Amino acid sequence: MPTLTPLIAQRADPHIHRHTDGYYYFTASVPAFDRVELRRATSIEGLAQAPTVDVWIKPDSGPYSELIWAPELHFNEGAWYVYFAAAPSREIKDKLFQHRMYAIRNSGPNPLEGEWEFMGQIDTGIDSFCLDATTFSHKGVLYYLWAQKDVAIEGNSNLYIAPMASPWQLGGPPVMLSKPEFDWEIRGFWVNEGPSVLKRNGKIFISYSASATDENYAMGLLWADENADLLDPGAWTKLAAPVLRTCYEHRVYGPGHNSFTSGADGDTVMLVYHARTYTEIIGDPLWNPDRHTYVKALRWDEAGMPVFGSASQA
Repeated sequence: MPTLTPLIAQRADPHIHRHTDGYYYFTASVPAFDRVELRRATSIEGLAQAPTVDVWIKPDSGPYSELIWAPELHFNEGAWYVYFAAAPSREIKDKLFQHRMYAIRNSGPNPLEGEWEFMGQIDTGIDSFCLDATTFSHKGVLYYLWAQKDVAIEGNSNLYIAPMASPWQLGGPPVMLSKPEFDWEIRGFWVNEGPSVLKRNGKIFISYSASATDENYAMGLLWADENADLLDPGAWTKLAAPVLRTCYEHRVYGPGHNSFTSGADGDTVMLVYHARTYTEIIGDPLWNPDRHTYVKALRWDEAGMPVFGSASQA
């Protein structure tokens, strides 16, 4: 298999949305953590050279004025939404940053144009560190899926799901689906974060990332039957082993915080994730800008389960 090269340099937490207008839309955390940046192209490969547009820039002060993390672009109920996490400062309290989750909306056909409206905080009913929101629809219900701290559970964050009353408001209480528990999830930090949803073969899959954001970062998988009650934690199965991890042989380190999109044929599932190409990081890995966006095709086994393969190979 050929060795992968990054699609886009220095873009972490990448999210690619293929829309009905024929365009692929890309957003990610920028190294300065100060804005929401979008680009679009008619192919995945074209995103690499597509011009970027800053659609929202953080204010100078206030509750969402620092550390803009992990934006995701979704088209929900006839409008574009970007969900992102932001903090009031770079201060760490009780070993955590102070992020909460927010949404902006654009009702125009092209999210790179027109006005974006700030919709406010996505209130989960739990006042604690939270981030990495995504949304998906299933059987007529819009769901919100994210990572959040529970003070009664060891670690930085667990995964939660809730129905939505609107694309910027929850319609029910959070339900915890996963927490850090396996050895590979608790290296450096106890973390479950960065969830992404894929529907295929009669199942709902949730990929997620765990451990510190250095070479220990890796991806796990949950799944449920498509006819199950997705708000029932017992409906979900969690793999004990990671599905994507560092490839030391080809020097691709800490793959994670993925999204899914479709290939040019409309059927192939493309895995979008970030990784580093070296481990000699000075200081906190969070501030290192060299997490790059990779894209590769997902494969499937005979049981209809996704095969993620190597982080370094197509």
